[in-house]
Amino acid sequence: MTTTSAAQEAAASAGTALLSDLAAMHKACGDLLRLEVLRALRHNAFGVLELCNLFEVRQPAMSHHLKVLAKAGLVETQREGNTIFYRRTLATGESLIEEAIRNLYTVIDQVELSPLYRERLQEILSQRAELSRAFFARHADEFRAQQELIATYDYYAEPALEVLLAADFPEQAKVLEIGPGEGAFLGELSPRFHQVIALDNSADLLARASALAKEQGWNNIEFVLGETTEAIRRGLKVDAIVMNMVLHHVPAPADLFEDCYQLLEDGGALVVTDLGRHDQTWVKDSCGDLWLGFDPADLTAWAEEAGFSEGTSLYIGVRNGFQVQIRQFLKQERQ
Repeated sequence: MTTTSAAQEAAASAGTALLSDLAAMHKACGDLLRLEVLRALRHNAFGVLELCNLFEVRQPAMSHHLKVLAKAGLVETQREGNTIFYRRTLATGESLIEEAIRNLYTVIDQVELSPLYRERLQEILSQRAELSRAFFARHADEFRAQQELIATYDYYAEPALEVLLAADFPEQAKVLEIGPGEGAFLGELSPRFHQVIALDNSADLLARASALAKEQGWNNIEFVLGETTEAIRRGLKVDAIVMNMVLHHVPAPADLFEDCYQLLEDGGALVVTDLGRHDQTWVKDSCGDLWLGFDPADLTAWAEEAGFSEGTSLYIGVRNGFQVQIRQFLKQERQ
């Protein structure tokens, strides 16, 4: 066989494989429910039972639909403890099939979920959030010890501050810390920003942070009880947002990036400190974690979809096999 004919045969084989992948993708899309599932997975990962409740479909049928979508490369799985979650494939590569998948997502994302599905989805996310709130209500006294089972505050605080201050801020900048816990990082923010807002959905932890601020004389801090939706409702606008070891407790991490984008002024910076993806399931029971860390590509994809561009990143190894990622995302100024 000549070199030319071998190359032609390889090209023909690659073309056949591409057409086969396209056929599988279009077959998977030939069902309305499967398209609804893909639409629901835009920002969140869900377990089979959650999807069954969302669409009122029996588990065997939902499992079949998910198998078809997975075979077509449209969804992938991630294990969180004993539960398998399904998520849309990121499809960030440059192959023709990945381009086709991205084009499909672009089209279906223009279609809103029905009001009924949106209501059910919110119920699922509210149930997750309640689990997190209930955990911290029960274990507020053990908060510091639980966190230090994974990563001590002293290990990530200084590099997180360094990544935050790498951005340019106006002279009288405002910063929002989401989930300040007992308030240690507020002591770094208070002398460096004109105004600090501490937002937490745990009344117990917020009270502890407030007491620490009063004791230390940090007088430029406002304490707000609630979620980011409460900050948006109040019309808050800040120049920087910090989240340290918070995202793995959040029911819908991708949605939080969307909220942060709304809360930031143009030119603002979001700094996220969190765990890399891991398989240590004990943290779900011991530390109230909803997610077993995150792949860096997940944070990048969620941030970019919300409108951010990626800035500085640091990755630091931690004891017990955990890795901490410190990521900076920037909201570009409007031209």
